[in-house]
Amino acid sequence: MSKKVFIKTYGCQMNVYDSKRMADVLKPQGYVVSESSDDADLVILNTCHIREKAAEKVYSEIGRLKLAKQAKAAEGKDMYIAIAGCVAQAEGPEMMRRAPAIDMVLGPQTYHRLPEMLKSAEEQRSGGRMSARVLDTEFPVDTKFDHLPEESDYTGPAAFLTIQEGCDKFCTFCVVPYTRGAEYSRPVADIVAEAKRLVTSGVVEITLLGQNVNAYHGDTASGETASLGALIRELDEIDGLGRIRYTTSHPRDMDDELIEAHRDVKACMPYLHLPVQSGSNSILDAMNRKHTREHYFDIIDRLRAAKPDLALSSDFIVGFPGETDQDFEDTMDLIRRVKYASAYSFKYSPRPGTPASIMETQVPEDVKSKRLAALQALVNEHQLEFNTNSIGKEMDILLERPGKYAGQLLGRSPYLQAVHVDVSNVQNALAEDADNPYSEFMGKLVRVRISEAGPNSLKGELVSALH
Repeated sequence: MSKKVFIKTYGCQMNVYDSKRMADVLKPQGYVVSESSDDADLVILNTCHIREKAAEKVYSEIGRLKLAKQAKAAEGKDMYIAIAGCVAQAEGPEMMRRAPAIDMVLGPQTYHRLPEMLKSAEEQRSGGRMSARVLDTEFPVDTKFDHLPEESDYTGPAAFLTIQEGCDKFCTFCVVPYTRGAEYSRPVADIVAEAKRLVTSGVVEITLLGQNVNAYHGDTASGETASLGALIRELDEIDGLGRIRYTTSHPRDMDDELIEAHRDVKACMPYLHLPVQSGSNSILDAMNRKHTREHYFDIIDRLRAAKPDLALSSDFIVGFPGETDQDFEDTMDLIRRVKYASAYSFKYSPRPGTPASIMETQVPEDVKSKRLAALQALVNEHQLEFNTNSIGKEMDILLERPGKYAGQLLGRSPYLQAVHVDVSNVQNALAEDADNPYSEFMGKLVRVRISEAGPNSLKGELVSALH
């Protein structure tokens, strides 16, 4: 009889990928993925440490799961609670102390050892303990990718694929170097093989993931080292792979080879997430970003010269320690000059253990709130302008799922915009699924003429199917 695992994913795209791979690791152990924790034999919370109060949200969920675990125990049934990801890595022993209901804590580099951790937990439970105390957050000498099984049961036209992990940058606000470890790049052959399997399963678009994805330097079969630009060209040779994206990149690693890939490789989407964090050189220096606003502007100019239709998004931290009114105005000036298609922005919040958390020049909360509101208003203005400029254009849209209304499908543009596509005028008398007469378009690239634009999405009409 199969067992059920429920995995709740917090945070970044890499955690989404990791959660999928944990399911793959558990499949040979007889586990199938459940959509609910209610009937699960094993619950995994795959955590993220980037956002403020991330750990508190996890503890709240653990409290709810503790009650479910006790109820199952009263019925003579077992339920295991595992905490994975970056909060687990950063606070593992403290989590064990604070939440006795936890059975296992594992870091993001150790989830390939889930089967042996489960075995240990089961042995302890059989000894009469309500909760096992299994902790595995040591960075392994080898890499987890050497032990993961082939991915299975992948559904949907778009997929994430981790090619690089870890960070050597040590920005003063960031915990990633401490929770994900040093930079590591997977070999080219392994990535290409995984990408081919994904395409065979119906994937049309692959997003390459890494904490510093454009720092990628993977080994080739000939013993040389390939950059991200070279890897993109290699992946472009895969028949059926229509779109290639990557995230998250760092300005320090945006080299000529990658810029040329944007120019030459049609499958490389004209949308780039290039976090700058601040437009002030003094704040960038305090952040240890190792780039200046002038360097960033130069990169943008080179990218747009190579790919004139390129759209950009970014990350911004508002109210970093020591940020003055002029520093903030420098950031606003940078935004006005670049004009992002979208951006993520947050008030600075201290991450324990990082250098910025103990800086004495913390910015008052009300000042941070006021600055964030002004920055987001400017970004939203530019985002709406970018979307409005799409009206009348024809775009290739990857259809992913049914829309909210009959005769409507939802997809993504090359610029990662959500697009509601009206297909009600298309005759599909031969459609196999009577309940979804437009199912033949799902997972396909289609040509769409954009007719309406809002702050967060577009609407358009189907012109023709591509493939």
